[in-house]
Amino acid sequence: MSSDYNNPAFKKLLQRLQEESWQLELIISGFAIFGLFTAIEPINEAASLAQSKQQIVKFLILIITFVSCSILLFNLLLHVVLRGLWIGTLGLRYVSGDIDYDALNYSEKFTKYLKKKVGSFDKYVATLENYCSVIFAISFLLIFYVLALTFTILCITLIGKYIIDNDSLPETLRTIIGIILIVFLSFGMIFTFIDFITQGWLKKKKWTSKIYFPIYWVFSFITLSFLYRPLVYNFLDNKFGKRLSFILLPVYFIILMFSSFNYKASNYFREADYSSEITANRSNYLDLVSEDNGLIDEFAISSKVITQPYINVFMEFTDNIEDHIFSFNPDLKPEKDKRGLNTSLIIINQFSNSEIRKRRLDYMRTLNQIYSVRIDSVDYDSEFILSEDQKENLGFETFVKTKHLDEGKHILKILRKRIKKEDTVRYAVCKIPFWYFKE
Repeated sequence: MSSDYNNPAFKKLLQRLQEESWQLELIISGFAIFGLFTAIEPINEAASLAQSKQQIVKFLILIITFVSCSILLFNLLLHVVLRGLWIGTLGLRYVSGDIDYDALNYSEKFTKYLKKKVGSFDKYVATLENYCSVIFAISFLLIFYVLALTFTILCITLIGKYIIDNDSLPETLRTIIGIILIVFLSFGMIFTFIDFITQGWLKKKKWTSKIYFPIYWVFSFITLSFLYRPLVYNFLDNKFGKRLSFILLPVYFIILMFSSFNYKASNYFREADYSSEITANRSNYLDLVSEDNGLIDEFAISSKVITQPYINVFMEFTDNIEDHIFSFNPDLKPEKDKRGLNTSLIIINQFSNSEIRKRRLDYMRTLNQIYSVRIDSVDYDSEFILSEDQKENLGFETFVKTKHLDEGKHILKILRKRIKKEDTVRYAVCKIPFWYFKE
């Protein structure tokens, strides 16, 4: 029966489901809100961790997930509030019926005004019902819009990486093809956005529809719009759905704007966002990170105050570190880079166990040639080894003696070699202040 949508019995079933859908809406909203409140904080923390480790792909996926969850959470909370108000109005209507303006005994001026502006109580109930149903449906549609934008940007990025920067293709060919594809996607994205904002204006004109149709066809696959297109057109052929869509978009921008406000206590300082000679960020101290369950900001030392004859220096493992090592020692770069998302179901070993051990030694040797430690103006022999911090995050650590230092403030610098043109230069990638006092 369900496969024949023209069957009168099926249409009758749909009508009955529509009338009772509010119960399903509340059940789904309740479970979804609980799940979103539970998941949104771990997603945010995982995104911060991926950002600190410079795992770009993982960070983008988590940010998209976080944005989608935030939009869905706001819409579902709004839906539950309005649906609760709707249930309250139904209960009130059962008790008191429609609004009796004559019983209010207002003046003729106010009675006419209220009848015109407020109208029937049944109309108010019907309006609330429409708002609730449309908001519930558009909540999931907005997630598809976020994914559509993400996939479009991802396509442009992949073209740049796998066509324009692909050394295995002839330079002229890859440049021409890459530029043509990027220009097509960029203009296509603009035209698709214009068509979305104007609610189909490019489809209405005969000459624009001929130009826009190839773009529309390609972007229907890139944005996955073939999955939710019926829902979109069902909104567009309804004036109420159109009006609500235009209302919600400014509301999101207003919420974003208000969420950006914060109190500024100084003209020159807002927060110790990075450590330097005059600032100390707590994410650069292992003991403070452990206390507040925070994240290391790539480099960290044991504490702000050092009383022992040594200082622990920890360097978090990031993709950039491996890129630097490959630039200084190209022999270590494998033919197939296995970094990024991988499956554990397929295991491909490019090297034997003995070759892996040898390459690991070369890897650490190159790492220690690139990175070094300096306290104030004195360089130290720092032999970094592979290790983990207290939260089992992979990284490199070393210990530097401090017993010969004068008591007081000092600056520890992490230096990195960089190939600049044909020269190799060393510069400080991190400066962490600390105080040394003998026990």
